[in-house]
Amino acid sequence: MSRAHLPGIFAMAAIVVASNILVQFLFGQWLTWGAFTYPLAFLVTDLMNRVYGAGPARKVVFIGFLVGVACSLIGTQIIGEFGPLVTLRVAIASGTAFLSAQMLDVAIFSALRRRVWWQAPLTSTLIGSAVDTALFFAIAFSATLSWLDPGADIAWANEVLPMLGIGPMVPLWVSLAVADWLVKLSLALIALIPFRLIATRMEARVRHS
Repeated sequence: MSRAHLPGIFAMAAIVVASNILVQFLFGQWLTWGAFTYPLAFLVTDLMNRVYGAGPARKVVFIGFLVGVACSLIGTQIIGEFGPLVTLRVAIASGTAFLSAQMLDVAIFSALRRRVWWQAPLTSTLIGSAVDTALFFAIAFSATLSWLDPGADIAWANEVLPMLGIGPMVPLWVSLAVADWLVKLSLALIALIPFRLIATRMEARVRHS
């Protein structure tokens, strides 16, 4: 890991910390503010992969994972109105989803890196985001996995309601997952613009260094 990789490391760490804080604050009925910051982690991973390759990208992901674990451990020690801010299930879900999705993102991006410039970041982010959302919400809130943390109260997340208030009847956590993925989908498309601009500038800097 060279000094050139430090901006990516700091950016990933900042995104993980910010997302862990902002997830405590609701945005509307189905989202938290963390839903808007966390997807930027895929942008950082893809930029590192484009400019420096899969190896440095994986190292940045692993550092982000360690920062996330530290945030979760701190969260388990902070008692809020309804108990610890971070339960064991949420901590397991967060770490598993982050590491699995980001590593998958790196692998897919690497496989597509020689195609048209937008295919690798868009495809890897869309697939990685879908895996991230599915793993996190299922592990954190699905009733079938209640054995992971029998003491955690997930009854609220399994209340059956219309999906996003208008669709078929599903557990609340499914609506939360769908809303979260829709945000990730939107940001994946928007992020193509900064990806192109930043990657071009970073690659030029690397060539002239």
